[in-house]
Amino acid sequence: MAERSRPDWDHYFMAFAYLAARRSTCLRRRVGAVIVKDRQILATGYNGAPRGVPHAEEVGCIREKLNVPSGERHELCRGLHAEQNAIIQAAYHGVSIRGGEIYTTNFPCIICAKMIINAGITRIVYAEGYATEDVTGRLTVELLEKAGIKVEKLTGTVGIPR
Repeated sequence: MAERSRPDWDHYFMAFAYLAARRSTCLRRRVGAVIVKDRQILATGYNGAPRGVPHAEEVGCIREKLNVPSGERHELCRGLHAEQNAIIQAAYHGVSIRGGEIYTTNFPCIICAKMIINAGITRIVYAEGYATEDVTGRLTVELLEKAGIKVEKLTGTVGIPR
């Protein structure tokens, strides 16, 4: 009989985050997020335009047209980040995420980190790095530490192809 591989909980939930990322409509980076509490998925999100608004894949990316570097000038993007969409989906459906964990394919930006803190999420598990070396990245790490949020980088294969 062939040996089967059963993922641990972190890899299991991260696979859902990567699956959510496949719904992304961003032309630059596909990101997915899953909010979990008591080993139950409460909300998912991916980066894309708000409900009812044309996506970048339909109308183009203004940041790309202006040659804005990755991680800068978020206000010029028509989309929301995956973490923002997951938090908003929970609120929209009246689901409390306080005390939950968020699994995200990329390390959160500072805006998402502040939302995660205020949403009461207690742990972030991410798969890929983000600009944590620059001043904004260092501030993000500092805010998460001061808020007592556990941050863990997941290692190993997740199992969902991008």
